[in-house]
Amino acid sequence: MPADQRPRFGGLVSEGGIRFAAWSQAARRLWVSIFDDQGNREIERLELQPEGDGVHALFVAGLGPGIRYGFRADGDYAPDRGLWFDPEKLLTDPYALEIDRPYAYDWRLTRRRGEGLDTAPLMPKAVAAALPKPVPAVPPLFQPGGLIYEVPVRAFTMLHPDIPEKLRGTVAALAHPVVIEHLKKLGVSAVELMPVTASIDERHLPPLGLRNAWGYNPVTFMALDPRLAPGGIMELRNTVAALRQAGIGVILDLVFNHTGESDRLGPTLSLRGFDNQAYYRHTPDGRLVNDTGTGNTVACDHPITGEMVLDTLRHFVRDAGVDGFRFDLAPILGRVEGTFDAEAPLLKTMGQDALLADRVLIAEPWDIGPDGYQLGNFPPPFLEWNDKYRDDVRRFWRGDAGVVGALATRLAGSSDVFATNGQSASRAVNFIAAHDGMTLADIVRYERKHNEANGEQNRDGHNDNLSWNNGVEGDADKPAVAMARLNDQHALLATLFASRGTIMLTAGDEFGRSQKGNNNAYAQDNQITWLDWAGRDQGLERYTALLSTLRRAVPALSDARFLTGQPPADSDMPDVAWLTETGSPLDQHSWQDPLRHRLVMILGGATDDERRLAVLVNGDRRACMFTLPQREGFFWEPAIETAEAADIERPVSGRTVIFMIERAAARAGTREKRNGGR
Repeated sequence: MPADQRPRFGGLVSEGGIRFAAWSQAARRLWVSIFDDQGNREIERLELQPEGDGVHALFVAGLGPGIRYGFRADGDYAPDRGLWFDPEKLLTDPYALEIDRPYAYDWRLTRRRGEGLDTAPLMPKAVAAALPKPVPAVPPLFQPGGLIYEVPVRAFTMLHPDIPEKLRGTVAALAHPVVIEHLKKLGVSAVELMPVTASIDERHLPPLGLRNAWGYNPVTFMALDPRLAPGGIMELRNTVAALRQAGIGVILDLVFNHTGESDRLGPTLSLRGFDNQAYYRHTPDGRLVNDTGTGNTVACDHPITGEMVLDTLRHFVRDAGVDGFRFDLAPILGRVEGTFDAEAPLLKTMGQDALLADRVLIAEPWDIGPDGYQLGNFPPPFLEWNDKYRDDVRRFWRGDAGVVGALATRLAGSSDVFATNGQSASRAVNFIAAHDGMTLADIVRYERKHNEANGEQNRDGHNDNLSWNNGVEGDADKPAVAMARLNDQHALLATLFASRGTIMLTAGDEFGRSQKGNNNAYAQDNQITWLDWAGRDQGLERYTALLSTLRRAVPALSDARFLTGQPPADSDMPDVAWLTETGSPLDQHSWQDPLRHRLVMILGGATDDERRLAVLVNGDRRACMFTLPQREGFFWEPAIETAEAADIERPVSGRTVIFMIERAAARAGTREKRNGGR
């Protein structure tokens, strides 16, 4: 598709009027309803004309930008056969670029046909928009190996004291200088915005006095949520531009796997009312497929649905200038007739499209459907969330036996997962904590989840969090307990920043945010998820910034190529050496020792002048002396100045990661003798 070519569906504004176009193979009649300027009163209902191949359209002269509208469809009503046509249901345009108010769940939206209820008063109205000129085409700022910063847009700034109240919780707040300063201090390569498109609460939340705080329950795919982006696409565009000027890219987290219409008891809002059988996957006997756990599954292998997904991606690239996308429950985008296929037409087109081919594409490579775990199976250039990394790192620092080999594999880029089909570089997005699950601080504080506030008697959320409480009983306010938990956070963060390939940090984990053990806080739009900027641990934040500075200064850390133990083509030095704490190579017995919790990783050619970086990992609770191999003319010194690293002749305390870098002896002066190569 040429860069200036627009979608063929939606409310398409032109000089003389608006062309309204929608698709339905099964509907007999479609109408567009035109509303007043407040979107409250239907002033005209016009029937669209069939144009063949399921296209229904009508050009209405004299209408301009700002018109509020919705669609209606009629046809057979037989829910047992997947047919839900009901002209009393006002339907949001699947191609709406703007809506005039947020969605609000109301049980009346689920009423059956013939009950005499027009849902127009309950529904937002689409707003016909004249789009700006496309953003100039420029390559993405983000490159594999960088730091992704996952941001829940509303929770991120709701409590930020330096952001004006009217901006808090919005996309525009991300362009505020204090936010940009924080992101630059952390060395963020790209922010990954959790869903900002318009979503609706799940039906069980309003009676509990809760609302969806994450946004993973969309209705349509293009319109931004007015609560998050009251300025619409221009608000997102301006924020992207401000972040780009600061050297920070923007990745959008998008949900194409399901919609908020849920199961057969859910509301009819858009796709269900247009053509339920086409837009959603069904079993042979007409039941909705539920590979998402939300009640429905979008049929991404249907050509018209695939077209809509691609049009959505092009819209956000062309009209907002984003760097790329993260796809929630991504196997659904690659399912063809229910089976995942890495060569699925939709996935292939994303990699070949003129607007999308150079964008960042990140898959969450699992869902709950049959054969739903597809880690490592997405085609290049897709990056993939690496839950094996998350789990193995947590197991190691929890103190599980026999995990040191798995830790080394994860540090080296997870070649066991991604070195397929001759690939030489990792496509992993390594993370220890994400929005879904415990925060990094809670991993070291709670052995068990505490989701009581979610109203489901603590039954929701994962039970196995691979978390711990340091084995310390008693008052959490005791200094020893607090110090143990802080040390573990340091160790987890250091491990993340020492890992090959792309890494991801969830906003607030750099300063110790807690959700009080809630590992499924999607329904907590309150202080449980809102970042506490006033109470943040600024010491931990400074340590995270130091780790990021080191990672950017040492190319060997962010290089996505797999570590092999052999010299790369441009060097005589092995890319990695794995050693015991005594400086001897790890042999087969050492790798398989279930009690081993110590490891030294020495990266060769860590800097442009062929110096090495040593990562000393002491996962044992006991202190230990580490010995590093010496090269003539070089000497080891701390790469990050901490109290422990500055006196490396002393034993390295338990549950610690230390970074040491080689310096030329001529520059090291008297410190060479003092440190003695340790």
